[in-house]
Amino acid sequence: MKTKSFMIASAFVCFSLNVSAQKMTSANTIKTFKIGGNSDSWDYLTVHPTNNFLYVSHGTRVNIVNKTTGENLGEIEGTTGVHGIAFTPNSTNGFITCGKLNSVKVFDSKTNQVTAEIQVGQNPDAIFYETFSKKLIVCNGKTNNISVIDPENNTVVHTIDVGGKPETAVSNGKGKIFVNIEDKNEIVVIDAKSFTVTHHWNLDKEEGPSGLVIDTKTNRLFSTCDKMLVILDSETGKLIKKMPIGDGCDGAVFDDATNTIYTSNGEGNISVIQEKNANQFVALNNITTKKGARTIALDNSTHDLYLPTADFDDKEKDSRGRPKIKEGTFQVLAVKTTK
Repeated sequence: MKTKSFMIASAFVCFSLNVSAQKMTSANTIKTFKIGGNSDSWDYLTVHPTNNFLYVSHGTRVNIVNKTTGENLGEIEGTTGVHGIAFTPNSTNGFITCGKLNSVKVFDSKTNQVTAEIQVGQNPDAIFYETFSKKLIVCNGKTNNISVIDPENNTVVHTIDVGGKPETAVSNGKGKIFVNIEDKNEIVVIDAKSFTVTHHWNLDKEEGPSGLVIDTKTNRLFSTCDKMLVILDSETGKLIKKMPIGDGCDGAVFDDATNTIYTSNGEGNISVIQEKNANQFVALNNITTKKGARTIALDNSTHDLYLPTADFDDKEKDSRGRPKIKEGTFQVLAVKTTK
C-alpha cells in the first residue's frame, strides 16, 4: 500500500491485552485492541476465513489476535517490511508479503511456523487468492509487475508487467483481474487464463488509486483515489459515478451482504456508501475512527470492520516532519457496524 513509516524511538516491544471500548457514533461501537510494540510501520490486516483470528501486519512481524476479544494469540516474526496476508481454501497455509525481503513467506496457520519462502519482485505489497485461476496474485511495487504464485507447489508461474506501480488487485471470479496502478492513475485488466494485460482504464483524472473492491453481482469496481471514490463498470471500464470520500484513504472493503462500501481514511473516519443498484449510490454518515487508521479489513461473518493505527503526538515531529507516534501505542480498532 502507500508508504507508511511511523517511527518509534524505543527498541522496547510490548503487547498489551487491554481492550477498551467507547461509543464513537450513535450507530457504531468501536473496541480498541491495544497491541503496542516498537514497530515503525503497519499496513494490511486480514481476518482468517475459518478461525476466530485476525492477522495484523506490523513492521517485522505479523501479530495474531482474537478478533472478538483482542487477546494475543502469537506472532510470526522475520517478515521485514510486511504488507499483506492471504490464505488459500482447504489448506492451513498462509502467505505473507515481505516488502524489504522481496519475498512471500509461507506459514502454517496451526503452528505459526514459516515453512517456505518464495522470491518475487521488488517490494511485494498486496496479495490475494484468485478463485478463477486458483493462484495467488502479488503486487510488486518497485518492479511494476505482478507475480502469480501456484500455492500447490509455492512457485512463481507467471510474471506480468503492468506498466506502473501496482497498489492492490481484485478479481471478478470469472477470468478477469483488476489492478490499481498508483503512479499511472489507472486500472489495468488482466486475463486470468493467459495472464496477459488486456486493458488500461483511466480513472477520469483522479489520482493516487489505493483501495480497490468489486461487486460481482452488479459488475461495479470501486477505486479509492485522493478524496474521491471512482466507480467503473467492470465489463467495459465505463465511468459510472464519482463520490467524495475522506482524506488519506489507503483501503476499502465491500460488504456484499449489505451492499455497502467502506473506505478507511487516515484523517480519522470511514466513508460509508450504500449501493442501491448498479447505477445508484448514496453516501451515508461517516464513522469516526482515529487519525492514521487508513487500512481496513472486513469480517464477512459478523460484518465487523478492523483498522490499525496508533496514538500521535502532535507537538513532536519525527524525522520527516510528521506527528510522532507515541511509544507502544500500536492498536487495532474493531468497529461493530449496524445492518
